[in-house]
Amino acid sequence: MNYEAFNEFCQSLTATSHVVQWGGSHVWKVGGKVFAIGGWEKAGNPAFTFKTSESDFLFLSDEPGYRPAPYFASRGMKWIQLCDMTLTDDDMLIHFLKKSYRVVSLGLTKKKQKELGVCPKIEIIAKES
Repeated sequence: MNYEAFNEFCQSLTATSHVVQWGGSHVWKVGGKVFAIGGWEKAGNPAFTFKTSESDFLFLSDEPGYRPAPYFASRGMKWIQLCDMTLTDDDMLIHFLKKSYRVVSLGLTKKKQKELGVCPKIEIIAKES
């Protein structure tokens, strides 16, 4: 995925906003809260940073091409950076961007969620009989 495709995907999500900051990075927010960043690459390769759940953070921290996000993770925040797109595909990144959007949306007040039209559904997992 390149930054153009990243921006197109993030823009397609409900009630998102985009700013360029932090050294020219593409920063995507929902309700004023960051959920994804495109930038901070090394050697000209795109890098994508996103918020995760505790379990995804632990899993992705050990996966090739991913690492705890510089700055965020060192402060105890559960953010991951995908720093090598050759080791994954666009669908996997999109999966984690959607999850990040959901995690951040759930952190908004119910009033803000309603105001923005962002009502993250809680996943219900049925037990098999």
